[in-house]
Amino acid sequence: MTKTNLITGFLGSGKTTTILHLLANKPPDETWAVLVNEFGEVGIDGALLAESGALLKEIPGGCMCCVNGLPMQMGLNTLLRKGKPDRLLIEPTGLGHPKQILDLLTAEVYQPWIDLRATLCLLDPRQLLTPKVFTNQNFRDQLAAADIIIANKQDNADAVSLEALRDWQKNEKDTRPVVHTERGIIDCALLDEPRLNQRTLPSSHEHTHTMAARQVLAALSLPQHQRWRRSINSGQGHFSCGWIFDDQTEFDTIGLLEFARLAPVSRVKGVLRISEGLVRINRQGNDFHIETLQTPPPDSRIELIHDELTDWNALQSALLKLRSA
Repeated sequence: MTKTNLITGFLGSGKTTTILHLLANKPPDETWAVLVNEFGEVGIDGALLAESGALLKEIPGGCMCCVNGLPMQMGLNTLLRKGKPDRLLIEPTGLGHPKQILDLLTAEVYQPWIDLRATLCLLDPRQLLTPKVFTNQNFRDQLAAADIIIANKQDNADAVSLEALRDWQKNEKDTRPVVHTERGIIDCALLDEPRLNQRTLPSSHEHTHTMAARQVLAALSLPQHQRWRRSINSGQGHFSCGWIFDDQTEFDTIGLLEFARLAPVSRVKGVLRISEGLVRINRQGNDFHIETLQTPPPDSRIELIHDELTDWNALQSALLKLRSA
């Protein structure tokens, strides 16, 4: 049986960073796998996880629980039966609902395959002060489904947000463990904590997305001789636009970072080629993190997400002007 953990959290809470930390600190004699799902359709998280050494399966373009759960089942079956990992980490989109995923993981058909351990929910305490996030049903259901809550981004927390976290626990009469950390640094031993939270979760409200089932399972690559392409998705009150560029495209470093920092959207993620090699971009609101590496990726990808309809054409024009090659 494969030890399995669901790692949830709203947009920008630090799920992928946490998984990267866990993979870097896993037992060296174990094979781990990651099933990752993104709201956007260009696979930024998959690109970030590609060099981690884990077995990886991506489900882009919405919730893995949509389309009657078919995308998730296909990805899950591939990893379990072909990869036979010692541990499986499942990262749903930050706009995903946990009930259908947990229902599938506990279904009778998977009992011989899955040893379901603790569900971890990443939380940026500042999200409790943002009404648009705090009142979002997926946000609340993700917290409700957790066995352990990871209060992440303590390096950016202040007294007000930490007090909001204490008030939330008090109001909810919540006694579940809360682990305070920053940059997703948690002990791998948390993954072996048992699944104790058996509270009944509400069924999710209807998810709507622009893509069809066949698009969810589409390959995340460019057709031959195409230099770049754009993909748009929307649902659950959010809108995304992502671009993939070929392996010959490089971007002006300073211009690209300014574009990512100033773009009028709430979320920016990217893995892109620059003359120095590779830049990883991660912006949530005003929190802006970059990391440069020497080894370039096979292509360049960037995804923008916002909670209002945005002029993607204007942003695309600005992005295309930043190409230096």
